[in-house]
Amino acid sequence: MTSTAPQDTVERALAAARPGGDTIVIADESSTANLRWAGNTLTTNGVAASRSLTVISVDRRADGTAGVGTVTRSGVTPGQVEDVVREAEKTAAEASAAEDAADLVVSETRDRSGSALWSSAPGSTDFSVFGSFAAQLGETLRAAEATGRKLYGFAEHGVNSTFLGTSAGVRARYDQPAGRLELNAKSADLSRSAWAGAATRDFSDVDVAALDAGLTERLSWQSRRLELPAGRYETLLPPTAVSDMLIYLYWSTGARDAGEGRTVFSKPGGGTRIGERLSPVPLDLFSDPSYPGLECAPFVVAHASGRDSSVFDNGLPSPRASWVSAGVLSALHSSRYSAGLTGLPVRPVADNLILSAPGASASLEQMIASTKRGLLLTCLWYIRLVDPQTLLLTGLTRDGVYLVENGEVVGAVNNFRYNESPVGMLSRVIEVGATEQTLPREWGDYFSRAAMPALRIEGFNMSSVSQAS
Repeated sequence: MTSTAPQDTVERALAAARPGGDTIVIADESSTANLRWAGNTLTTNGVAASRSLTVISVDRRADGTAGVGTVTRSGVTPGQVEDVVREAEKTAAEASAAEDAADLVVSETRDRSGSALWSSAPGSTDFSVFGSFAAQLGETLRAAEATGRKLYGFAEHGVNSTFLGTSAGVRARYDQPAGRLELNAKSADLSRSAWAGAATRDFSDVDVAALDAGLTERLSWQSRRLELPAGRYETLLPPTAVSDMLIYLYWSTGARDAGEGRTVFSKPGGGTRIGERLSPVPLDLFSDPSYPGLECAPFVVAHASGRDSSVFDNGLPSPRASWVSAGVLSALHSSRYSAGLTGLPVRPVADNLILSAPGASASLEQMIASTKRGLLLTCLWYIRLVDPQTLLLTGLTRDGVYLVENGEVVGAVNNFRYNESPVGMLSRVIEVGATEQTLPREWGDYFSRAAMPALRIEGFNMSSVSQAS
């Protein structure tokens, strides 16, 4: 494959477009590196690179409507670019009228990223990103072997560079690094298991030894086993579990579905619940593309239209957005089209999520120490939606549920299936810890940029005992 700079591919595609319509071009170039280990031994590693080209053609019609044709191809050579454009134009000409048709975003800004010039080479990664981390990992694996523990897990890092160009003049690019570590510790007989994870931009802030020390402590807590029945328990959710619950809430805060009466954020009788209090605690739930350590694209990149996204919004600024402010629902995410349907302000989604409370600074250890009696979770998995009208979710606990009495962990208890709504959960928050960057266990493949506190929840619904380990 002949290598061509993605910026040149964008310009070539725009130049090939026929006059009379609009064209949006998105070139993505990515590279990844990974390490895997099992039973205290490195097993595999690898690097990969890929590139794709998306051409979105808009067929403007005499009656004021517009058809949209979208074609995405991988490994497109310079000689194939025009073919992709022609295919997109043909699809647009044959398409039914797009309901979200609008003028393209107009911008004279050549680079919205603020960190990388349009003309510079795309970002990339390789094994060098694991330099200091790999040395720490080796020491940790040897220490685990010496003490009879087994460590399993993986580390992966990727960089995706997105180049967006439109016939309306937008030229925007963003380089998105993303890394994660998942570490699972087991006793020698494999009867006990503990998990820890970390999200990172470059692995320079990952302390493997500290994560392993926490796993060792959790394995020791599991030396005493207790059985508890299903029921509602005061429960401490660590940041990873909080992120998995609230990411689902975030995905469900679409303006259009709420306005049409489909979700928990719909107001009975019509409209939305914006302005209603969701939590007695002054929680702030927001997205911010400039949040330190969780930076993401500050403009809309839409490869396709959806309920609250629109290809016509490509290049639209995506500023900080507060979804819950001081415990009150304050916004729902929307495209220009869905905002018009609902009468709400335009609020594009951003690829991060942060929860915080003013003055909250307690660590999880401090919250454990102040617990009279309650459960401490490690993480949640197999999360599924039961009822969109209440946002009731079900799932399982995993890799350690612990009983806390009089400020101390007294043993591990059985796993549970839970039935709980993140909206209902927020209404029963009785303590908030310090916000910290975390890795969602369930959604880390799709959404890894989150900062959450630990939460103390009154009456978390453990609906049944689970035999899952």
